[in-house]
This record gives sequence, C-alpha cells and structure tokens, in this order.
Amino acid sequence: MLATLLLVADVTVRTSGELRAALAAAKPGTTLLVAPGEYAGGIVASGVRGTAAQPIALRAADPAQPPLIRGGTCGIQLSDAEHVELADLVFEQQTGNGVNIDDGGTLDTPARGIALRRLVVRDTGPQGNCDGLKLSGVDGFAIEGCTIERWGSNGSGIDLVGCANGAVERCTLRNPADRATSSGVQAKGGSRAIRIERNRFEHAGQRAVNIGGSTGLDYFRPPLSELSSACSEAARITVAGNTFVGSDAPIACVGVDGAQVRFNTLYRPQRWALRILQETRDPRFVPCRNVEFTDNLVVFERARWSAGGVNVGAGTEPDSFRFERNAWTCSDDAARSRELVKLPTPERDGRYGVDPQFLDAASLDLSVRAGSPAAGVGAHAFGAQAAREPEPLRER
Repeated sequence: MLATLLLVADVTVRTSGELRAALAAAKPGTTLLVAPGEYAGGIVASGVRGTAAQPIALRAADPAQPPLIRGGTCGIQLSDAEHVELADLVFEQQTGNGVNIDDGGTLDTPARGIALRRLVVRDTGPQGNCDGLKLSGVDGFAIEGCTIERWGSNGSGIDLVGCANGAVERCTLRNPADRATSSGVQAKGGSRAIRIERNRFEHAGQRAVNIGGSTGLDYFRPPLSELSSACSEAARITVAGNTFVGSDAPIACVGVDGAQVRFNTLYRPQRWALRILQETRDPRFVPCRNVEFTDNLVVFERARWSAGGVNVGAGTEPDSFRFERNAWTCSDDAARSRELVKLPTPERDGRYGVDPQFLDAASLDLSVRAGSPAAGVGAHAFGAQAAREPEPLRER
C-alpha cells in the first residue's frame, strides 16, 4: 500500500488508518484527498515536508462534503512541517487544540510555508488553555477563510507564538455572548510581521485581538539569547478591515513594539475599545509602544464604556500611541460622544457622534448605507481608500 502511495501525486483515503499512513508517506507534490466521512482525531506527524514548488496538501476530496475529524487531544499535530496545506476539513471536540502546527521545539529551525484554508474548528476544550488553531514557531503562513467556534475557556481561537511573516484573513471567530474565553487571535512570543485582515469577530474572547501577551521566556522565537535588549512580545503587526462585535476589548496591545490598527469596525465593546498593557516585565523588554490607531469606526453604549474607552496599564508608553481620523459614537447618547472618549494622546481629525447608518444593526449587518457619514472609516472602507499601502511605522 505505502509503495503505491509513493508513486502517485494524488491519493484518496477513506479510513483513519489510511489517512495516517498516507500522511506519514507523503512526499513533495503529494495531495491527500480525504473522502467524506468521520475520522479519528489525534493525528500526529513529524517532518512532513514539501517544497515551495511542490507542497504537500491534505484536503477534502469533495469540499461540499468536508470530512469530519473528531476527538483526540489535537485533531492534527504537525511538527517540523514545511510547505504543507490543510484545506476544507472540519475538526470537532478536541480536548486540547483543534489544529497544532509547531517547530518541534527546535527554536532556531521554524516550521515554514504553512497554509490553512477553509477549515472549521469547533468545540475544543471546553475548559482550559485550548485553542482552535495553534501555531508555534512558524515562519511564513496563511490562515484564510477559516471558521473557529467555541474554543477553550482560557484559550484563543487562533494562537500564534513566535510566528512571523504571515496573515490571518477572511476568517470568522465566534462564541455565544455568554461564553467567556481569553482571546480571538493572539500573536505573542516574539511574533512579527503579521497581518490580521478582513476577519469577523463575534464575542471572540475578552480580547478579540491580542497583539502581544504574556509568554514564558523559554518559548520565544527566536530565543531571547539571540536578541538585543529591545525585546517585545510582538512587532510590526497590522490589524485592518476587521469587524468586531462585543468583547471586553476588541483590541489589546500588550508588550507591543509597533503596530497599526486601521479601518476596523468596533461595535458595542463591553468595556473598552483598546487596552494598552505590559505583562512581560523582564528588563530586556521595551514598554508597549508605537501603535497607530487610525480610520476606525467605534460604536459604544454608555453603560458599557469604561475609562473613556482606553485602558492604560502601568509600564507602558501611551504617549507613543497615535490616533487619527477615527469616528466615535455613543449609540444611546450621541451628543455626549466627545466627552465620553478619553484618549491618552490628542487625536488628529477625529469625529464624534457620527451616525454610521448601518444597513441592519439588529442582525449585525454592519455595512453602511450609501452616503453614510461613516463611509470613509471602518471595515467597509478597507478597500479603495485603504488599499493604499500605509505609511511605515514611524520611529519615535
């Protein structure tokens, strides 16, 4: 059976055993087509390596009938993988992480060239630090069109630790409004050069996007011993064109050195629009700093709005944050919008009390009507106006 697998580029598997055997035998250029049906989770493989020209793919034989990978600590865990794509698969009821991609603990040799497309991951945990998608030590990745629902109580929908040069795009992360989790997308542990764009977050954790965080010092990629004294949990992160519903804080910047938060719609956050925090206190780390918050649409309720909408913690550099061209509206007291927003630095060209004229806010359709005074800000504006490359982050 395995000898046959090595000779063909496309292999169709129909049982859990065939899936595991085919993955272990896959060579550059192999495509594993998983037939409709249910498969046992707990798939673990190390050293699955394609090439940039001939990646290895694991995908549904029929995307209209995606196979279900149920149970296991992880649905699938790939260590030291290179140029691998997973597409059109469903993962359900893992007790740990739905999908886990890592560098095998070899911090100087990251996993590379990982693509996760149109995956559905649901009901991981439910308790504890259990993530929908967990990537540790991955350099070069694309997470596109995935749906993550109901992850662990202390986990993240998508957790990126020490990852670089990647993007999370057009994904949906959602929980019931009464289900508390930690974060939606988190990028920490030395993560850098990552775009989080055009996603939808519905009650996606206390911090829907956690730019930075708190990481054990032994888990940074690259190792802290190879870095200068100017260390950070995250750097050069872009959060753009996203729609947020709920969450204590849609955006949290935690030990960040440089980020852009632009053209997002933040609808009814439960406490703040933005948090500025420092959780890693090692003296080699710079304070949270150098973040640009621009062209966002923020709609909030007076009773669920704390500290003027921005929570500033100790050990940070709030004076390095720049606010420009945002539109802020208190939905139940628009006339007081300006006095209810308190930013750590003066805003340039901000607007207050703007009626966004959503198409159907009751059903959470947060696109705006033609002629809306908020047409130029928010997620719906991340297109013709926002497609231009942003200015580089400024040195301060």
